[in-house]
Amino acid sequence: MIEGVQIIPLKTFLDERGLVRHMLRSTDPHFDRFGEIYFSVIFPEAIKGWHVHRKMELNYAVVSGNIKLVLYDARKDSPTFGELQEIFMGEDNYILAKVPPHVVNGFKAIGNEKAIVANCATIPHDPEEIERFDPFDPAIGYDWGIRHG
Repeated sequence: MIEGVQIIPLKTFLDERGLVRHMLRSTDPHFDRFGEIYFSVIFPEAIKGWHVHRKMELNYAVVSGNIKLVLYDARKDSPTFGELQEIFMGEDNYILAKVPPHVVNGFKAIGNEKAIVANCATIPHDPEEIERFDPFDPAIGYDWGIRHG
């Protein structure tokens, strides 16, 4: 696991009326602070990434569908520098992925349905603190395709 990344199982409460899913509470030990929350819809086969935030800590949960979240540690002073991490999350694996600043990330919907990703970020969006890369950037060298077999 990449240094500083946390995977937190989340609770779902199901009854005959439907369900409630928790994401993040101010009393959680992994809560830092609130900046903004937004939802990102991603269609099947599309890739959103790479991007890296210089100040924002990400708190991702997938409220509909499933995704493959891929992280790349580009922090030269990190003990996990150069490592890749795949996290499969969504309705079928309801978790919170906490991603620290300076960790490159991107995601892809998996399956045949769109996915909705919620991010409860620690700061409001600031276009000056985010950097975007091509998802096929050879410097990272990640293959977004499905590995069969």
